[in-house]
Amino acid sequence: MLDQTPDAGLAMGETAESGKVRPEVSCSRQMPLSRQEERPTIYADRVGEWCVGQASGQWRKAHGIFLTPVPVADFMAGQIVATGRNIRVLDPAAGAGILCCATVEVLLARHPKPEVIELVAYELDGDLALSLRTVLDYLARWCQERHGTVVNTRIEVADFILANGTAMRQDELFSSRTQASEFDAVIANPPYFKIGKHDPCTMAVPDVVHGQPNIYTLFMAVSAALLRSGGRLVFITPRSYASGPCFLRFRALFFDMIRPAKVHVFGSRRDAFGRDDVLQENIILSGIRHDRWRDNAVRVNLGISSSSGVAGIDDAESHELPVGDVLDLGSVNKVLRLPIRGDDDDALKLVDSWPNSLHGLGLNISTGPVVPFRAAHLVAQAGQVPSSHAPLLWMNHVRAMRATWPLHRHKPEYIRREGATMLLVPNRNYVLLRRFSAKKQARRLMAAPWIAEDASVIDIGLENHLNYVHRPGGTLSIDEAWGLAALYNSRLVDTWFRAINGNTQVSATELRSMPLPSHEEIVILGRCVKRLADPLSGLDALVSSVIASPARKEAALG
Repeated sequence: MLDQTPDAGLAMGETAESGKVRPEVSCSRQMPLSRQEERPTIYADRVGEWCVGQASGQWRKAHGIFLTPVPVADFMAGQIVATGRNIRVLDPAAGAGILCCATVEVLLARHPKPEVIELVAYELDGDLALSLRTVLDYLARWCQERHGTVVNTRIEVADFILANGTAMRQDELFSSRTQASEFDAVIANPPYFKIGKHDPCTMAVPDVVHGQPNIYTLFMAVSAALLRSGGRLVFITPRSYASGPCFLRFRALFFDMIRPAKVHVFGSRRDAFGRDDVLQENIILSGIRHDRWRDNAVRVNLGISSSSGVAGIDDAESHELPVGDVLDLGSVNKVLRLPIRGDDDDALKLVDSWPNSLHGLGLNISTGPVVPFRAAHLVAQAGQVPSSHAPLLWMNHVRAMRATWPLHRHKPEYIRREGATMLLVPNRNYVLLRRFSAKKQARRLMAAPWIAEDASVIDIGLENHLNYVHRPGGTLSIDEAWGLAALYNSRLVDTWFRAINGNTQVSATELRSMPLPSHEEIVILGRCVKRLADPLSGLDALVSSVIASPARKEAALG
């Protein structure tokens, strides 16, 4: 038997090794008792709700604690592929043990079932660790009585990253691993929050860190290093690691160890954790430890499924693609692309075939230079344009295919020209894009042409939540501005962008690398769309016809 005794000196409200203390809470309610014949996973869920309910929602968010719903736990556990008489399972962020219990239940439902399951569960929070002890004791009894299987459990009340960070050392990653590191399966719902570059966890695994990391990627990386060759890893996390420069080093190292096998995408930003106010777009990744699989010319498929939320997760729409089509580790950005519908792949292939980019067209994209709180002495609610003030545009001034200023709302819409030379841009033709998308926004990108001749101003201020496409040392033509704006607002480009980006933030880096059609097609599209009474009406059909129809090109040029 493995040690089943938690830290006997741990006081309620204190977390071991972290030095952090929970807010004082009332413990007048007793921990729920198990019910006769109750599934351990259901019991873990009830205990988890009771335990985290003792603390405030603000505390839960600050510590990244969100309990896994039972249907999600069952779905994740179903991805575990492990056989043998003795199976070792790791949960590096166990919480109340919901995923631990679901995994054991799934393993025991298979034939032949294991004789012994060794379960190692890390939980840094002392209160949760005490609840976890109760749940895992019930799990062990349930398994012995109903299945005759021994479940040995060990709870580590310790920081998982600090305790195991040495497993990520480059000189040890692909060497033979010790028995302590050979887990057959790792399953986790890790905490989600950003940590500083000098945080002890960051310093424990520096090889996967760039910029300001999120703690969940460190859990993924260290867990992958502790998995045996051929073992299975299943994580539910935000989707943000799949793209963007901040996670580039993580993707390079993690996907050199883990070959992705299945990904489930939650379409709703809230429904994966319906009882918590969570806005990230979450995914469930199932992968196999297969060191340097890309170098070995492995030709396998990746299964992608999706559901709006927890409801319908078992009947989710799914399809398969060659893994190399969605994860090109030989590329500069190493993005994991997730087209969630079968026809999305056709859209990706079409956009990928385009020959151009912003750089190829002599264009660039920059972020608005005005940070209002730093320029508080310059921004104003009123002003004389263009003599003493310039227009100041915010995100709410930009709608699909239309930039409107002023709006006469609560935000200051003017910026003083004197003293703001470095913050203003010349009044030229631009494409303005919102840097963030609203949670209910139909399309991820929202862009509008800014045409210089429509505004009798010398220069303009662009707030920091806007990106703008420009031609360095010159200006876009009117047709280029309209054509690019139409492309960015189209369903075709939205499909491509959503496949690579699951964040609310629209990254300028991703827009720079996005393929674009030929210059001729962009000009033709702009020439056509600007003639429409309503530029949004029929935009998708227009994009399709201009990109695919030679006859439409000739008519537009005519």
